[in-house]
Amino acid sequence: MHKYRSLDAWQRARETSLLVLRATDQAYHPRALPLFVQLRRATVSIEANIVEGYALGTPLQFRRHLRIAIGSAAESQVMVELATEMGYLPAAPATAITTSLDRTLGCLHGLLRATTRRVG
Repeated sequence: MHKYRSLDAWQRARETSLLVLRATDQAYHPRALPLFVQLRRATVSIEANIVEGYALGTPLQFRRHLRIAIGSAAESQVMVELATEMGYLPAAPATAITTSLDRTLGCLHGLLRATTRRVG
């Protein structure tokens, strides 16, 4: 069951989750709270959907959850941009998170293509 840990997409998603959790803890600001809560949820959702889709054990469900993870990653990108533009998130962590999200999205798209080719 824990073979999902070998997936590059999951590893990148975990890295991104940790970056976001740490950065939003350090950059806490009362006005940023709603934005940070949504960013944290969306980012953790990337990782959670990879695991959930993998655990369901069917290619169709896995691909469905990969698409949801891609949506969560795109949502996370928008939240990082907003938090940065509002001055809630410093530039250095924002850049690290953006880079990590880009890598995660690349892995997710590659994994989705690979699972689509294998099946149909």
